[in-house]
Amino acid sequence: MANFHDIQQRETGLQQHLTSAQMVMIAIGGAVGTGLFMGSAFAIGFAGPAVLISYAIGAFIALLLIGCLGEMTVAHPTSGSFGAYAEYYLGPMAGFVLRYAYWAALVLAVGMEVTAVGIYMAYWFPQVPQWVWVAVFSAILIGINLRSVKVYGAAEYLFSSIKVAAIIAFVLIGAYVVFGSHTPGIGLHNYQSGGGFWAKGLGGMWLGVIVAMFSYLGVEAIAVAAGEAQHPQKAVQSAMKTTVLRLVLFYLLTLALMLAIVPWTEAATQTSPFVRVMEIINIPYAAGVLNFVVLVAALSAMNSQLYTTSRMMFSLARAKQAPATFGKTNPDGVPVAAILVSSLGAAVAMVINAFWPEQSFMWMMSIAMFGAMFAWFMIFVTHLAFRRRRDREGQERVPFRMWGFPWLTLLGAALMGGVLITTAFTPEFRLTLAFGLPWLLMLSVIYLLRRARAVTPN
Repeated sequence: MANFHDIQQRETGLQQHLTSAQMVMIAIGGAVGTGLFMGSAFAIGFAGPAVLISYAIGAFIALLLIGCLGEMTVAHPTSGSFGAYAEYYLGPMAGFVLRYAYWAALVLAVGMEVTAVGIYMAYWFPQVPQWVWVAVFSAILIGINLRSVKVYGAAEYLFSSIKVAAIIAFVLIGAYVVFGSHTPGIGLHNYQSGGGFWAKGLGGMWLGVIVAMFSYLGVEAIAVAAGEAQHPQKAVQSAMKTTVLRLVLFYLLTLALMLAIVPWTEAATQTSPFVRVMEIINIPYAAGVLNFVVLVAALSAMNSQLYTTSRMMFSLARAKQAPATFGKTNPDGVPVAAILVSSLGAAVAMVINAFWPEQSFMWMMSIAMFGAMFAWFMIFVTHLAFRRRRDREGQERVPFRMWGFPWLTLLGAALMGGVLITTAFTPEFRLTLAFGLPWLLMLSVIYLLRRARAVTPN
């Protein structure tokens, strides 16, 4: 392949309608969802109040990733994103394995988010089986994605705006309750309840990083959306710079206030800890309103993930690494077949919810996180190859540049590798590597067999 322009030309056909503001909301839509509103309960159970350190470490890794991914995306805006970068800078096999690993992860993440939707709907309709809600809301969001990217961007902007407004309201109400109401049993002293801030020790805090990382997964959607942005380089720079700051504030502020209102031993339950907070402070109808917000959050994250994974399948098809039909678009520039095949996670979720409703959320979460974490690890590895080749070839610097190279890029790769390895020693996440490593091996074998067949003379 002569240059990256060939890959960009290969992936044409999508329409460039997304604004910078919509791209920020797409990233927030993917990263502020079930990971915050539901997953935080699991993280608190692992780490206790030290979950704040867990999420701070996760935010640091996300910041390093945004720096690496941002530089590559400004240089090469395309929907194949980090999958295309791995193909070009590491080799076709790396691009093949990374795209499929990430695609499978988000397909399952779509199922996890819609599983959470079933849990949230049970708050109002406990008699209705959860799989019914999985089916209904899956159909609605698939319909939104099958419209033009302009419709998708508008819907995601609306969903994410509701989440952002709700989080800001939660922070303001929580700050008043903690610092202004002088209510007995509420205050920073709750950080010391149930064994103190380090109740679960350093090991528990590190386990909390696993869930924190899953919570931040989704910020990479900005890079995928760059292929459909109106002004890719400018939009990516603006979106990258603001997204991480907003995510850090949303996660750390809300968790800090929540743990001051609800002792961590009560927050670590299957019910969203945010709904539990509203029940405790006794604001009329607030728990129901917040349950609606976390429902919207899950739908927003599912919407963003369905978009991202369909574009990854589109990129695979255009690279001739998936059936050609997945690389076709309709007159509105929508890859219909890629969207439909990427909706399989919702069907998996419906089956799991029908037979194992109690275990469904954790199962989907532990399996889904492998491909996304592997993708983050490979983004750091790709950035090392990207920068070294460009520096060796004397190419001009891009306006958005990762700082502290190569040490911070290496640190990001090491931290992500450490998080992945830790899942093997955590009972709740043992499925992560048990599913992920055989999946990587299978993808590698499939690629090698395909290549051998391609070069074998007839």
